[in-house]
Amino acid sequence: MLSNPQETIRVIKENNFTFRKNYGQNFLIDSHVIDKIIAAAEIDKSTKVLEIGPGIGTLTQYLAEAAESVTAVEIDDKLIPILEKTLADYDNVNVIHGDILKQDIGAIFGGEPFKIVANLPYYITTPIIMNLLESRVPADSITVMIQKEVADRMKAEPGSKDYGALSLAVQYYADPYLAANVPPNCFMPRPNVGSAVIRLKRLEEPFVKVKDERHMFKLIRAAFNQRRKTLANAVKNFEGLSYSREEVENALTSLGLDTRVRGEALGLQEFAALSDALS
Repeated sequence: MLSNPQETIRVIKENNFTFRKNYGQNFLIDSHVIDKIIAAAEIDKSTKVLEIGPGIGTLTQYLAEAAESVTAVEIDDKLIPILEKTLADYDNVNVIHGDILKQDIGAIFGGEPFKIVANLPYYITTPIIMNLLESRVPADSITVMIQKEVADRMKAEPGSKDYGALSLAVQYYADPYLAANVPPNCFMPRPNVGSAVIRLKRLEEPFVKVKDERHMFKLIRAAFNQRRKTLANAVKNFEGLSYSREEVENALTSLGLDTRVRGEALGLQEFAALSDALS
């Protein structure tokens, strides 16, 4: 097992590995945090796991011990030979060299249920998660280590400072649960920010019904593009939308909402209703 600084340093030195900033590499070195990830993901011997970015295989080893099987997708070609060594004792692990954003994930598991687990690079956290959610990858859940600030935004409620377009997008597709906060000293090298483990349980059907998802999310982006503006002023003439302030105000009135309301005060239900009223 690699979950201590000395063993991680040994593996890095032995393989002459250097961290690549463009891949945002921060390796986990705390076994207690790994245990929290596995517990949050609710993994047992019947679980198939997709791991994104296994690094040198620290979390992968624990996943292999807990799960039925692990498929790990790693983009850094220099880590593939290291993973072949650190995971040599696990015949239930399959490592794929590639970009997770270019994988046909559904095909990997042939329609069988699986869960996603990852210690994600912070610079690409949101694109990866939104790609997984928007493409409706058939995973039961996505349990990830991400920047704490981003985790707080994903689970934020209307009216809070962290609430925004990301909150609404994630909560449309999934039910977020913040499982643990993780300090920088649990990684090598240490990141400059705090981290958190969040589980996103994929919803079979969204909490709300809306006629046109794309239209609703355009409204949401407009509402938070200039969040201090009233919704009517923020939406008018926003890229991809062609509503006047009066049209938006009339739609808000028809829904019993204040014409001076800001986007940060509305929940998914209100945005869906507004989208339907305007479209």
